[in-house]
Amino acid sequence: MEIEFTKMHGLGNDFVVIDAINQDIDLLEEQVRFLADRHFGVGCDQLLLVEAAETDEVDFVYRIFNADGGEVEQCGNGARCFAVFVREKGLTDKDLIRVETASGIIELHVQDDGQITVDMGVPEFSPWNIPFNADTRLDEYSLDVNGQMLKIGAVSMGNPHAVTIVDNVDTVVVDELGAGIENHPLFPNRVNAGFMQIIDETHIRLRVFERGTGETLACGTGACAAVAVGCLQGHLSDRVQVDLPGGSLQISWQGEASPVMMTGPATTVFEGKITV
Repeated sequence: MEIEFTKMHGLGNDFVVIDAINQDIDLLEEQVRFLADRHFGVGCDQLLLVEAAETDEVDFVYRIFNADGGEVEQCGNGARCFAVFVREKGLTDKDLIRVETASGIIELHVQDDGQITVDMGVPEFSPWNIPFNADTRLDEYSLDVNGQMLKIGAVSMGNPHAVTIVDNVDTVVVDELGAGIENHPLFPNRVNAGFMQIIDETHIRLRVFERGTGETLACGTGACAAVAVGCLQGHLSDRVQVDLPGGSLQISWQGEASPVMMTGPATTVFEGKITV
């Protein structure tokens, strides 16, 4: 099967984006892993599928697959790339695009300067909805990771996140700690692990170890999760610059029951065809 694809990235978090409206696409997990492989395939952190809407409530369906082949609920950097992709491909000319994801409907706003603002939805802190095995909701939990006790904030941004505040993100052994947090038994569906350094109430640095992928240059849902946790714990204001290894995002949150808004760029790198 020959597939047309577009390689894109959001702050270095890179994607293979596939039009599944004008192509008959039904990928197996091993085919996703092949496409994501940086030596034998195209190479990406996640693969994104653009599918036709099934209801009048949305413009498209947005599906996300991690590099390990598993389908996941949400990806913020991918959402921005999704918006740029559907406009560049002539699939829509709307500035406000509603898409259905596995975790619900999100809205993508194309700004005049080309930046994309994504309504990432209302963060979910209830442990049973993250899911996280805790008896009661707390702003902060203790987590034993390979014998090291960590303090985490737990939240779902459509996908599960554990956020740890650190003194300096440069000195964190992200691969080791991230893998331990990702596969911790208290997170039955595994979890994305974020490590947040607070510069001041409007500015943080962040590294994220994404489940099924490893550390990426940027994670949109991770940035939203970090700001939500930081606000909930009283460390951050309602507008925060999040510096990730691949660049910066602007995140705003007005508090519980309000959606998190994320603004940042999306870039098309190249297009191609590949046989899987």
